[in-house]
Amino acid sequence: MTNIAVFASGYGSNLQALIDYQKKHGFGNGKIVLVFSNNADSFALERAKKHEIDAKTFNPQSYGSRKEYDNAIDFMLEQNRIDLIVLAGYMLLLGPTLINKYKNRIINIHPALLPSFKGTRGIKDAFDYGVKVTGVTVHFVDEGLDSGPIILQEAVIVEQGQTIEEIEENIHAAEHKIYPLAVKYFCEGRILLKGRKVFIKK
Repeated sequence: MTNIAVFASGYGSNLQALIDYQKKHGFGNGKIVLVFSNNADSFALERAKKHEIDAKTFNPQSYGSRKEYDNAIDFMLEQNRIDLIVLAGYMLLLGPTLINKYKNRIINIHPALLPSFKGTRGIKDAFDYGVKVTGVTVHFVDEGLDSGPIILQEAVIVEQGQTIEEIEENIHAAEHKIYPLAVKYFCEGRILLKGRKVFIKK
C-alpha cells in the first residue's frame, strides 16, 4: 500500500480532483490517508473531513523555529507511514530535511510549462509575457524553485483575446486531468527516473 499525504493551503480544488479520481478509478495500491495544511482556515481541510480523510493543521508561528515545525511534520508523516507527499496548492516551501528524507517521493503541480515561468505567479507571468501556449507541469520537488525532474506536462492553448480568468480556468482543468494520473503512475511503480529524465513505463 502506498500511503499518500496531500498538502494544501487554500481552496483545495486539486485535492478534490484527486479525491474524485480515487473514488472513481483508484490509484492502484495507493490511497490518500492524510490531508495537511499550514492554514487552519483552508477549505481543503473541510474537503478531507467530508470524505472521512484524516485532516491535520499546524500553525508555523506556534513553533520556535522552522526546524521544529519541520520536525513536527516529519513526525506526523512517520505516524501515518506516508510514502508519497502530493503538494496541491501548498504555499509554504518545504525545508531541506523533508525534501532530502522524501527524495523523489514529493510531487508538485505548477501552472505553467516549466522551466518557464517559475514561482507563485506562473499564470500571470505567462499571460503578461504574451505566450501563445502555456500549460501545467507535474514535477518532483527538490531544493530548487520548481526545478525538479518533470513527470507530466499538458499544453494549454492561449486563444486570441482570452482573459486571464479564462486561461486560469483552462489551466485548472488541465491540472485536474493530469495530476491524478501522475499520482496513479507513482503508486503503480511506473515512474522511472534516470538523471533529470522521467520515463513512464507502459
